[in-house]
Amino acid sequence: MDPTCDPSRASFLPVAADSHFPLQNLPWGVVAPTDAAPRCAVRLGDHAIDLAALQAAGLLAVDGLPGGVFARPALNDFMALPTVVRRATRARLSELLGEGCGDLRDAANVRDQAILPLEAVTVHLPVRIGDYTDFYSSREHATNVGIMFRGKDNALMPNWLHLPVGYHGRASSVVKSGTPIRRPRGQMLPPDADTPVYGPCRLLDIELEMGFFTAGPPTQLGSTISVDEADDRIFGLVLVNDWSARDIQKWEYQPLGPFNAKNFATSISSWIVPWEALQPFRATPPAQDPEPLPYLRGEKSANFDIALEVGLTTPAQADAFTVCRSNHKYLYWTPQQQLAHHTVTGCNFNPGDLLASGTISGPDKGSYGSFLELTWRGTEPITLPSGEERKFLQDGDTVAITGWCQGDGYRVGFGEVTGEILPALAG
Repeated sequence: MDPTCDPSRASFLPVAADSHFPLQNLPWGVVAPTDAAPRCAVRLGDHAIDLAALQAAGLLAVDGLPGGVFARPALNDFMALPTVVRRATRARLSELLGEGCGDLRDAANVRDQAILPLEAVTVHLPVRIGDYTDFYSSREHATNVGIMFRGKDNALMPNWLHLPVGYHGRASSVVKSGTPIRRPRGQMLPPDADTPVYGPCRLLDIELEMGFFTAGPPTQLGSTISVDEADDRIFGLVLVNDWSARDIQKWEYQPLGPFNAKNFATSISSWIVPWEALQPFRATPPAQDPEPLPYLRGEKSANFDIALEVGLTTPAQADAFTVCRSNHKYLYWTPQQQLAHHTVTGCNFNPGDLLASGTISGPDKGSYGSFLELTWRGTEPITLPSGEERKFLQDGDTVAITGWCQGDGYRVGFGEVTGEILPALAG
């Protein structure tokens, strides 16, 4: 076992038993203290640990770690370092913050400067995202959508069981948790109409997803990353809500797939859970039949046992109502297979590129990861405790997605990714 994941280890800082952010996690992020520039950090309980301050004080002396790499407004430069350097840095942080080490605990001046209460900082988008790709890796989700639009006998397209289907998303509209989401306007074809109309989206939806960021030095055009090499090329995971305008999507998606229905906003959680912290929770993916082509096979291909929940609040429903419970382990195509397939053509990658899973749905209705499925195209509305019904999202609704891995007496979690729906702009 990686010693940073040892469940018996504890920090000298107080961390609640049900916290998503114990010493075994130490997720990466970017924060800005009051009247100071953004810099890189990790989270421990309800504190942000200023990595730039630790490095400046000489407490992060790791071979191969450049000076000043954490005094930057994004994690990309650190993410570009070799795996051995990134893991050694994580190990040193785990040691510094552990209850048995006094290097930080007993250095009052450094401790007061580096350990910051979360309420005293502004949390920023952690990565400068160059490229964003969204996959379609849940068999249950793909089957449900296929049944709705093509019938049960043609639910999955002929290629789906042979490769991880995906499309290139819009990196510029990836936003951090808590960013309000403006209802998009666009072109739609009303039911039983022959000509399209323009106006606010009427079928605004969520997509419960998880995403990962790539790491390591940039790859060269023409090179590939195998399934078994992918572990060294994945920095960590975040929660993703890939907001979707279903009526815009239905009209525009043929023949080239999603465009305006997806480009207006994608929300991610603010802290990146390290790949290393997730290893105790590896889960065997569903059996793949037919067997994938050789480049999609590998001994290290795995999902994770990450419990996922979607909560909904409205102006009349103040207490979050859980509309969905799912799990990362349901994915048919794993993160390693997604990355291997993306590079098989020689597509080059840079540190900080984002790849999302696509909607994660499970085997029963309560585990479906979109309102499209939960309400079966709006024919089976969800009734909230307030008495309201929801087929799709209305203005003023707030969606909160959370996820965590349950260990023996501790959790490794992601916090939340949230967003409130604002009315469409006039136009």
